[in-house]
Amino acid sequence: MENKAYYHLPGLFEFYEFYKVFLPLFNEKREYFYDWCDIGSIYGAPADILWGGGRIELNDTDMGQVFRLMNYNKISARLALSNSLIRKEHLNEEKANKLCRIFHHGSVKNGIIIHSDLLLDYLREKYPDYYFVSSTTKVLTDFNDLKKELDREEFSFVVPDFRLNKEFDSLSKLSKEEKNKIEFLCNECCSFECANRKACYESVSKKILGEESSDWVCVSRNAAEGYKFSKAMENKAFISVADIKDKYMPMGFSNFKIEGRSLGSAILLEFIIYYMTKPEYALKLREEMYLDSMLDLS
Repeated sequence: MENKAYYHLPGLFEFYEFYKVFLPLFNEKREYFYDWCDIGSIYGAPADILWGGGRIELNDTDMGQVFRLMNYNKISARLALSNSLIRKEHLNEEKANKLCRIFHHGSVKNGIIIHSDLLLDYLREKYPDYYFVSSTTKVLTDFNDLKKELDREEFSFVVPDFRLNKEFDSLSKLSKEEKNKIEFLCNECCSFECANRKACYESVSKKILGEESSDWVCVSRNAAEGYKFSKAMENKAFISVADIKDKYMPMGFSNFKIEGRSLGSAILLEFIIYYMTKPEYALKLREEMYLDSMLDLS
């Protein structure tokens, strides 16, 4: 793992049509991509799952198609089931359980991104073949809290809050096993000074459970601009390609999460081009994916 970076990409369900085109290219045109990186997983969730927080609704056939695409390409699928407010009466939700049954076995081990300990205990007992990822929605901004999370044997990976990304003095002191469990969120656009991140996530959880009708309004600086990759690059916690190659990998870190489930497939492609694609092949990848001489943006 010290010799390769593994990217965890967004949109398992949300960008299914994108990955149907991209994954064959990734397999067949490996010369386009850096040899020091690979896809560690693709994560996401359908919208109509109480345990999660996806963006689109899918029927059973669609869920099966997503599973088959990941299974064929031998890529770990991660179900983003990170609702923080799950109660006991939610555990028997049929569609959520059906989703877990579909992805429980595959050509590679699949995972679940999770926040609720109640749901974690339920899933570990009922679907023991998954591995589990501690969700960034826990907003672990204190390094001692991160250490405690890393000590939990239930989790194969832990995603700390992005504001711990550059705490190199503390990060360097972690053991090899702890470093292997950390998964850094690279491209967060949220303000570094935001004090409402946990409340924002809880608002999403409430809305999914039908307990809140109004949309959360972020009051952080520049929030009205929405997501811009250029703005994310200016964030103090942004992790660049150079950072990964020259800082994190030599320190023994291998796992890097790219956010973007709520964005569009065009920006997802730009993330992939920036983080994974050799510069001389960027245009070729765009041409293979969507760009042709008759495309008109007007």
